[in-house]
Amino acid sequence: MTVQDTSADLAFTADWEEWHRQKDASLAREHGFLAVTGLHWLDDEPQRFPDAPGSWWADDDGVGVDLAEGEELVVDGTPVRGRHLFGAIPERGGVEAVWGDAVIEVAKRGGQDLVRPRHPENPLRVRFAGTPAYAPDPRWVVTGTYTAFPEPRPTTVGAAVEGLQHVYDAPGEIAFVLDGRPLRLTAFNGHTSGSLQVLFTDATSGVTTYAANRALHIDAPAADGTVTLDFNRATNLPCAYTDLATCPLPPAENRLPVAIEAGERIPYERISESA
Repeated sequence: MTVQDTSADLAFTADWEEWHRQKDASLAREHGFLAVTGLHWLDDEPQRFPDAPGSWWADDDGVGVDLAEGEELVVDGTPVRGRHLFGAIPERGGVEAVWGDAVIEVAKRGGQDLVRPRHPENPLRVRFAGTPAYAPDPRWVVTGTYTAFPEPRPTTVGAAVEGLQHVYDAPGEIAFVLDGRPLRLTAFNGHTSGSLQVLFTDATSGVTTYAANRALHIDAPAADGTVTLDFNRATNLPCAYTDLATCPLPPAENRLPVAIEAGERIPYERISESA
């Protein structure tokens, strides 16, 4: 190995370590998923919850809350008391109402309205010690080819919550070769313009990596459809840490028959549960 090779490997590792540090920091932010204390599904019967103020309901007009005397929420910077109507929440959308040092998330997932309080002092967040991961290795960086479908394909997938389903428009698929084996992944739209995201499982799922899913962000394809899949950056979704998340599961075709020993592993919190 040359000095140049060693320098490149050190830079690759340092870049990955910084990415992983930032990823864990985002996960553990004050009102991130580790702060969630409850997943409360709403119907037309008003309900009170131990970790949120008010009585909550949802009907054809959307979500509402009746706050008792002395209770207050701050919505869009404005204090509200008594009855407050949030209106219809769009699918995969949400509103955050502030309650003291907590945030009450009002959202819709799988066509159902929910309330999901987030408390910074939640023990899951306070005790978070980072996410275990495989050591970064350049061999898990592969080049693929993205092919757009003639029209985005509505794709129904399951969810971490039993009985819930998500529907995403899949814009295309990615073909690549790993250890001489041709593979394909259905891609969904990513969180930034032109980018993609794939949800997948592989032969490590349920053994060294989280059983239900992992996710991989992929930068926008080049003009010729070329994409880079860096499986070192395969991440856990929130459901890997908490049962209070509604994460989507991979489509059936994204269950890879190979062991991808790269990226994030089973969280310490799940390891301790099964011990």
